[in-house]
Amino acid sequence: MTTASDKAGAIDVLVVDDDFMVARVHRAFVGRVEPFRVVGTAHTGGQAIEAVDELRPDLVLLDLYLPDLFGLDVISRLRTAGHDCDVMVISAATEADTVRGAVRRGVVDYLLKPFEFDDLRLRLERYAAQRGRLLTTVVRGQADVDRVLAGAFAPAPASTLPKGMSVETAVLVERALREADGTLSATECAAATGVSRVSARRYLEYFHGTGSAEVSLRYGAAGRPERRYGWRA
Repeated sequence: MTTASDKAGAIDVLVVDDDFMVARVHRAFVGRVEPFRVVGTAHTGGQAIEAVDELRPDLVLLDLYLPDLFGLDVISRLRTAGHDCDVMVISAATEADTVRGAVRRGVVDYLLKPFEFDDLRLRLERYAAQRGRLLTTVVRGQADVDRVLAGAFAPAPASTLPKGMSVETAVLVERALREADGTLSATECAAATGVSRVSARRYLEYFHGTGSAEVSLRYGAAGRPERRYGWRA
Protein backbone atom coordinates (compact mmCIF):
# COMPACT_ATOMS: atom_id res chain seq x y z
CA MET A 1 0.00 0.00 0.00
CA THR A 2 1.37 3.44 -0.90
CA THR A 3 1.29 5.94 1.94
CA ALA A 4 1.20 9.72 1.82
CA SER A 5 4.83 9.86 2.90
CA ASP A 6 5.81 7.54 0.03
CA LYS A 7 4.10 9.87 -2.45
CA ALA A 8 5.94 12.86 -1.03
CA GLY A 9 9.22 10.97 -0.96
CA ALA A 10 9.66 11.55 2.77
CA ILE A 11 10.51 8.89 5.33
CA ASP A 12 8.66 9.57 8.59
CA VAL A 13 10.59 8.87 11.79
CA LEU A 14 9.55 8.45 15.42
CA VAL A 15 12.35 9.10 17.93
CA VAL A 16 12.10 7.12 21.18
CA ASP A 17 14.47 7.84 24.09
CA ASP A 18 13.82 8.28 27.80
CA ASP A 19 16.32 11.17 28.01
CA PHE A 20 14.68 14.36 26.76
CA MET A 21 17.98 15.98 25.78
CA VAL A 22 19.22 12.87 23.94
CA ALA A 23 15.90 12.63 22.09
CA ARG A 24 16.29 16.27 21.06
CA VAL A 25 19.80 15.59 19.71
CA HIS A 26 18.64 12.53 17.78
CA ARG A 27 15.74 14.52 16.38
CA ALA A 28 18.14 17.22 15.19
CA PHE A 29 20.44 14.62 13.63
CA VAL A 30 17.59 13.01 11.68
CA GLY A 31 16.42 16.40 10.48
CA ARG A 32 19.75 16.94 8.75
CA VAL A 33 19.40 13.84 6.53
CA GLU A 34 17.18 13.83 3.45
CA PRO A 35 14.50 12.55 2.92
CA PHE A 36 13.91 11.83 6.62
CA ARG A 37 11.56 13.90 8.79
CA VAL A 38 10.74 13.45 12.45
CA VAL A 39 7.01 13.24 13.04
CA GLY A 40 7.10 12.62 16.79
CA THR A 41 9.08 11.90 19.95
CA ALA A 42 8.32 9.45 22.76
CA HIS A 43 10.05 8.90 26.11
CA THR A 44 8.45 5.65 27.33
CA GLY A 45 7.48 2.35 25.76
CA GLY A 46 3.81 3.12 26.23
CA GLN A 47 4.18 6.50 24.54
CA ALA A 48 6.04 4.86 21.67
CA ILE A 49 3.23 2.37 21.03
CA GLU A 50 0.60 5.11 21.19
CA ALA A 51 2.65 7.31 18.86
CA VAL A 52 2.99 4.52 16.29
CA ASP A 53 -0.77 3.97 16.46
CA GLU A 54 -1.40 7.65 15.80
CA LEU A 55 1.45 8.73 13.52
CA ARG A 56 2.16 5.56 11.52
CA PRO A 57 5.88 6.30 11.05
CA ASP A 58 7.99 4.46 8.51
CA LEU A 59 10.94 4.11 10.89
CA VAL A 60 11.29 4.08 14.69
CA LEU A 61 14.63 5.00 16.29
CA LEU A 62 14.27 2.99 19.48
CA ASP A 63 16.21 3.21 22.73
CA LEU A 64 16.10 -0.04 24.72
CA TYR A 65 16.37 1.22 28.31
CA LEU A 66 12.94 2.78 28.75
CA PRO A 67 11.35 3.40 32.16
CA ASP A 68 8.30 1.19 31.66
CA LEU A 69 9.18 -1.39 29.01
CA PHE A 70 12.35 -2.89 27.62
CA GLY A 71 12.74 -1.80 24.01
CA LEU A 72 12.61 -5.33 22.61
CA ASP A 73 9.23 -5.79 24.28
CA VAL A 74 8.05 -2.62 22.56
CA ILE A 75 8.93 -4.19 19.20
CA SER A 76 7.03 -7.36 20.10
CA ARG A 77 3.94 -5.37 21.08
CA LEU A 78 4.08 -3.34 17.88
CA ARG A 79 4.18 -6.52 15.80
CA THR A 80 1.33 -8.08 17.81
CA ALA A 81 -0.72 -4.94 17.12
CA GLY A 82 -0.06 -5.35 13.40
CA HIS A 83 2.39 -2.50 12.88
CA ASP A 84 5.04 -3.18 10.24
CA CYS A 85 7.12 -0.03 10.74
CA ASP A 86 10.86 -0.57 10.58
CA VAL A 87 12.89 -0.27 13.79
CA MET A 88 16.47 0.88 14.22
CA VAL A 89 17.81 0.31 17.74
CA ILE A 90 19.90 3.11 19.24
CA SER A 91 21.18 1.98 22.62
CA ALA A 92 24.16 1.51 24.92
CA ALA A 93 23.21 -2.16 25.36
CA THR A 94 26.11 -4.39 24.26
CA GLU A 95 24.94 -7.72 25.70
CA ALA A 96 25.07 -10.47 23.07
CA ASP A 97 21.60 -11.75 24.03
CA THR A 98 20.13 -8.30 23.55
CA VAL A 99 21.73 -7.87 20.13
CA ARG A 100 20.56 -11.33 19.08
CA GLY A 101 17.08 -10.56 20.37
CA ALA A 102 16.98 -7.39 18.32
CA VAL A 103 18.04 -9.27 15.19
CA ARG A 104 15.37 -11.93 15.78
CA ARG A 105 12.77 -9.17 15.97
CA GLY A 106 13.83 -7.88 12.56
CA VAL A 107 15.52 -4.57 13.37
CA VAL A 108 17.03 -2.87 10.33
CA ASP A 109 20.12 -1.69 12.22
CA TYR A 110 21.66 -1.45 15.69
CA LEU A 111 23.69 1.65 16.60
CA LEU A 112 25.60 1.88 19.86
CA LYS A 113 25.70 5.00 21.98
CA PRO A 114 27.59 7.28 22.09
CA PHE A 115 27.88 8.09 18.41
CA GLU A 116 28.53 11.00 16.08
CA PHE A 117 26.18 12.47 13.49
CA ASP A 118 27.99 10.73 10.61
CA ASP A 119 27.50 7.33 12.28
CA LEU A 120 23.73 7.79 12.15
CA ARG A 121 23.76 9.51 8.77
CA LEU A 122 25.47 6.56 7.07
CA ARG A 123 22.92 4.13 8.50
CA LEU A 124 19.95 6.29 7.57
CA GLU A 125 21.23 6.70 4.01
CA ARG A 126 21.78 2.94 3.72
CA TYR A 127 18.27 2.32 5.05
CA ALA A 128 16.75 4.81 2.59
CA ALA A 129 18.51 3.16 -0.34
CA GLN A 130 17.36 -0.30 0.71
CA ARG A 131 13.82 0.89 1.33
CA GLY A 132 13.74 2.39 -2.14
CA ARG A 133 14.77 -0.96 -3.64
CA LEU A 134 12.08 -2.79 -1.69
CA LEU A 135 9.39 -0.37 -2.87
CA THR A 136 10.38 -0.37 -6.53
CA THR A 137 11.74 -3.85 -7.26
CA VAL A 138 9.53 -6.10 -9.36
CA VAL A 139 10.31 -9.71 -8.49
CA ARG A 140 10.29 -11.91 -11.59
CA GLY A 141 12.72 -14.54 -10.40
CA GLN A 142 15.42 -15.57 -7.95
CA ALA A 143 17.88 -12.99 -9.29
CA ASP A 144 15.54 -10.17 -8.27
CA VAL A 145 15.12 -11.67 -4.78
CA ASP A 146 18.90 -12.03 -4.42
CA ARG A 147 19.41 -8.41 -5.47
CA VAL A 148 17.03 -7.13 -2.80
CA LEU A 149 18.48 -9.35 -0.08
CA ALA A 150 22.02 -8.33 -0.99
CA GLY A 151 21.09 -4.78 -0.11
CA ALA A 152 19.25 -5.81 3.04
CA PHE A 153 22.29 -7.56 4.47
CA ALA A 154 24.97 -5.24 3.11
CA PRO A 155 27.80 -4.54 5.57
CA ALA A 156 28.73 -1.11 6.78
CA PRO A 157 30.60 1.07 4.27
CA ALA A 158 34.04 -0.30 3.44
CA SER A 159 36.81 0.81 5.73
CA THR A 160 38.98 2.56 3.13
CA LEU A 161 40.94 5.54 4.38
CA PRO A 162 39.28 8.89 3.67
CA LYS A 163 41.10 11.48 1.59
CA GLY A 164 43.91 13.15 3.50
CA MET A 165 44.59 10.21 5.81
CA SER A 166 47.72 8.07 5.47
CA VAL A 167 48.21 4.36 6.04
CA GLU A 168 51.37 5.07 8.04
CA THR A 169 49.61 7.31 10.56
CA ALA A 170 46.65 4.92 10.77
CA VAL A 171 49.06 2.12 11.67
CA LEU A 172 50.62 4.28 14.42
CA VAL A 173 47.25 5.15 15.93
CA GLU A 174 46.05 1.55 15.71
CA ARG A 175 49.20 0.37 17.49
CA ALA A 176 48.72 2.96 20.24
CA LEU A 177 45.15 1.80 20.74
CA ARG A 178 46.09 -1.87 20.81
CA GLU A 179 48.95 -1.33 23.25
CA ALA A 180 47.10 1.07 25.56
CA ASP A 181 46.44 -0.03 29.12
CA GLY A 182 42.73 0.72 28.97
CA THR A 183 41.54 3.66 26.88
CA LEU A 184 43.17 6.69 25.26
CA SER A 185 42.09 10.28 24.82
CA ALA A 186 43.04 12.17 21.65
CA THR A 187 45.67 14.07 23.64
CA GLU A 188 47.22 10.87 24.99
CA CYS A 189 47.16 9.29 21.54
CA ALA A 190 48.91 12.35 20.07
CA ALA A 191 51.68 12.07 22.69
CA ALA A 192 52.11 8.36 22.00
CA THR A 193 52.27 8.69 18.20
CA GLY A 194 53.87 12.10 17.67
CA VAL A 195 51.01 13.48 15.59
CA SER A 196 48.90 16.52 16.45
CA ARG A 197 45.90 16.15 18.77
CA VAL A 198 43.56 17.15 15.91
CA SER A 199 45.03 14.45 13.66
CA ALA A 200 44.90 11.87 16.44
CA ARG A 201 41.23 12.68 17.05
CA ARG A 202 40.47 12.30 13.34
CA TYR A 203 42.07 8.86 13.13
CA LEU A 204 40.46 7.76 16.39
CA GLU A 205 37.05 8.80 15.07
CA TYR A 206 37.78 6.95 11.85
CA PHE A 207 38.46 3.73 13.75
CA HIS A 208 35.31 4.32 15.79
CA GLY A 209 33.30 4.81 12.61
CA THR A 210 34.54 1.53 11.14
CA GLY A 211 33.72 -0.34 14.35
CA SER A 212 37.36 -1.09 15.21
CA ALA A 213 37.36 1.18 18.26
CA GLU A 214 34.76 1.91 20.91
CA VAL A 215 34.13 5.22 22.62
CA SER A 216 33.37 5.99 26.25
CA LEU A 217 32.80 9.33 27.93
CA ARG A 218 34.65 10.47 31.04
CA TYR A 219 32.96 13.28 32.91
CA GLY A 220 35.06 15.81 34.84
CA ALA A 221 34.14 18.49 37.32
CA ALA A 222 33.14 20.93 34.60
CA GLY A 223 33.02 21.33 30.84
CA ARG A 224 32.36 18.82 28.09
CA PRO A 225 32.98 15.12 28.78
CA GLU A 226 36.25 13.67 27.48
CA ARG A 227 35.94 11.09 24.69
CA ARG A 228 38.13 8.04 25.30
CA TYR A 229 38.87 5.33 22.77
CA GLY A 230 39.58 1.63 23.21
CA TRP A 231 40.44 -1.01 20.62
CA ARG A 232 37.80 -3.70 20.14
CA ALA A 233 39.35 -7.11 20.80
